[in-house]
Amino acid sequence: MRKSIATLAFAALTALPFHANADDDSPFVTFEVLKPEVAYQMAEAAMIHCREAGYQVGVTVVDRFGVPQVFIRDRFAGGHVYETSFRKAWTVVSFRTDTSELNEATQPGTESYGIRFLSDALPLGGGLMVNGPTSMVGGIGVSGAPGPSLDDECAQAGIDAVADQIAF
Repeated sequence: MRKSIATLAFAALTALPFHANADDDSPFVTFEVLKPEVAYQMAEAAMIHCREAGYQVGVTVVDRFGVPQVFIRDRFAGGHVYETSFRKAWTVVSFRTDTSELNEATQPGTESYGIRFLSDALPLGGGLMVNGPTSMVGGIGVSGAPGPSLDDECAQAGIDAVADQIAF
């Protein structure tokens, strides 16, 4: 039993992407996450973009580990938008793939179809990766526009609104 836990812990740690030199002897890894203020600006910009297009949405921004940083819901958005926007953002960081792309990769008959049966995974457009200077720093999920590609557009508007703060 002890060996299994150690093996799982090692596998989990080695799965985390980080940048280090081959000769780095430090026992620590470093990573970047968005400041809450930036995550909020991103979510609000995505929601406003959708509102201006006539859509009532919910927006979730998660950190690189899938933990929610911000959720914002427009006044007339449906009750489903919390779960859906969260699951899209979580899916992005879990698979390090935008959800529209994951939707294509997990269609019935594909090798990755089983991803659709994971409880939190939602391979449906509207989830985009948020990249910082050296790595992915989080994900944004939008739900409530009349189609997944429109959710993608709103999510991209949110990222674009803070791009100058998180760019290289």
